[in-house]
Amino acid sequence: MDLLVTGGNGFIGREVCRRAVAAGDDVTSVGRSGRPDPEHRGPWAAEVTWVAADVFEPHRWREHLGGVDAVVHCVGIARERPNQGATFERVNGDAAILVALEAERAGADRFVFLSSSVSPPLVRDEYVRSKRRAEAAVADLDVETGVVRPGPVYGPDQPHFPRPVAAALRFVDGRETLARQFEDDRPLSVETVGRAIYDAARGDAPAMLDAIAMHERYG
Repeated sequence: MDLLVTGGNGFIGREVCRRAVAAGDDVTSVGRSGRPDPEHRGPWAAEVTWVAADVFEPHRWREHLGGVDAVVHCVGIARERPNQGATFERVNGDAAILVALEAERAGADRFVFLSSSVSPPLVRDEYVRSKRRAEAAVADLDVETGVVRPGPVYGPDQPHFPRPVAAALRFVDGRETLARQFEDDRPLSVETVGRAIYDAARGDAPAMLDAIAMHERYG
């Protein structure tokens, strides 16, 4: 498979890229900073084509869409910086729509959107509303679309939660009776979510994967 990942240098995007490389796929990542920081690179990173470009400037990365089978969109923020143009509406909503339109124009077989079931703790509801707006906007495009909706995602180097919170999420995920109480918002490991996204990119998963479905398939 020829795969392009926007935000492949991020927490979840790196796991998607790692899985794709392990499967022998051709992988390109588009992100503002290009490669991940050295501490976040494994041997797999040498096999990825890292493109340093803003997704809002598609003329800088559109050439890499030629011949791709699937596009995975992992760009998103959990904290807004309005003075830098980084709002939930723009980064979590508009960016996904733009990338989906580029995937459609390029003739990609599939577009996979990393959404969310819930806003993170202490984050205003506009976070998840912006994700839902993007989901609705890309649903009718002329490209097969997959949506992955995890709850809180934990794992090494999670950038959004302090370590005690990440440890608590891991604890909950490991106790099925407790985790079940959270329903669609149950925590999942980055490995589980990365696998779900990758399978969606291959066309081996349902069009919508929520946290319960991901746990049942991969947990």
